Amino acid sequence: MPDALLWTLQEIVAATGGRPEGEPAETFAGVSIDSRTVSTGEIFVAIRGDRLDGHAFVASALESGAGLAVVDRRPEGVAGPLLVVDDTLRALEDIGRAARERFRGRVVAVTGSVGKTGTKEALRLVLGRQGAVHAAAGSHNNHWGVPLTLARLPANAAYGVFEVGMNHAGEIAPLTRLIRPHVAIVTAIAPVHIGHFDGLDAIADAKAEIFLGLEPGGFAIVNGDGEHCDRLRAAALAAGAGRVVAFGRRSDAEARLLELVLQPDGSTVSAEICGTRVTYRLGAPGEHLAINSLAILAAVEGLGADLALAALALRDLRPPKGRGVRFELAIGGGSFTLVDESYNANPASMHAALKVLGQAVPGRRGRRIAVIGDMLELGDRAPQYHAELAASVAEAGCDLVYACGPNMTHLWDALPRHLRGSYAETSEALLGAVKDAIGSGDVVMVKGSAGSRMGLIVDALLDAFPRIGAGPDERSKAFG
Repeated sequence: MPDALLWTLQEIVAATGGRPEGEPAETFAGVSIDSRTVSTGEIFVAIRGDRLDGHAFVASALESGAGLAVVDRRPEGVAGPLLVVDDTLRALEDIGRAARERFRGRVVAVTGSVGKTGTKEALRLVLGRQGAVHAAAGSHNNHWGVPLTLARLPANAAYGVFEVGMNHAGEIAPLTRLIRPHVAIVTAIAPVHIGHFDGLDAIADAKAEIFLGLEPGGFAIVNGDGEHCDRLRAAALAAGAGRVVAFGRRSDAEARLLELVLQPDGSTVSAEICGTRVTYRLGAPGEHLAINSLAILAAVEGLGADLALAALALRDLRPPKGRGVRFELAIGGGSFTLVDESYNANPASMHAALKVLGQAVPGRRGRRIAVIGDMLELGDRAPQYHAELAASVAEAGCDLVYACGPNMTHLWDALPRHLRGSYAETSEALLGAVKDAIGSGDVVMVKGSAGSRMGLIVDALLDAFPRIGAGPDERSKAFG
């Protein structure tokens, strides 16, 4: 199949059972659900979302060059080209299912309370050195993101990498059954979205749904250092996994950390991966990333790819957008470092980000400054989870904390007075104090749940201070 050809009209009709109207094209180069970014020759699927109905943008998508619009009702004034189906989301799932059915490469799926996107991007990197890789854009990990990523899967790729998320029990099972992975990873279990669950056991069970879609005899990878390792292992075996590999520090882990040297800009790791000793350089900082790299290399082993090439590729690892990307910004006669962690936050990722901040080395007279917003969806224990951040702030050697949001008052009250920079109810109200406080040599880390809109502070700082060695814009746009 040529690279420019993803689908034929005949294949799309067969997959969806839809009815063509208005002389659609015979071939299509891609699939989109966003009329703002749809490209010439792509299929536009009019999805009904929580806020918007894609049918309102069919005319715009066709004007932008879409070769076909998939609809479940004819938009007023639009003659075609259309494919009329009973339900557009189900049609997108059907296209994704057809893409997986024709795919002959190897597939890996990743879930977990934290580390999903970073692990997915690392797999994209290391597998990309060994063959063509198709992976989700951004965090397309929900009920429309997964089928969309599948629908875009080229038949001739060597590997497919999928990220699967959830807010409630029962959401992962149908997605993993669409993906049908050969390898499934659970990175970690943590109190994320715990307001929707009875406890961590329930979260672990929901994450373990990813094993239900494993191909027969598939390869399951679980966090050996977590208290739910045995629970996840049992769930994988019950789902038919042919092999379960634990990763972490524990002595019986099949993917085991032997030695770790943390540095401000990365790590040096020595590990044993399924019986093979490897030593490699990790190009991004953080103990949590080093631990997850064990899962990445275990997945490489499970996919039958080259372990040595994958380990070598990890030196080029960089954080995904909004998850630790660093900017060097000019201020006065010097510079400061901005660490953008604004994409999202939960207790586990917040503690990990503060630990990485503690590894950073400020410049002369510089300080470590944490700018943090509320962690959301934590239920009744939200006050406790926020107050507990004070210990990580102290361990990281933070010099100042700038906090915003109703829940962050609990951290604010737990901080010693000399660490209190400023508090505000919103990120907008906090911005001025942050800008005024920054000086040359500082390392400034910004983090919070997407709903706390900490990305606004990141963007404002990037606009206010010139970048040194500016490359591609990697702003998170976490709040937009």
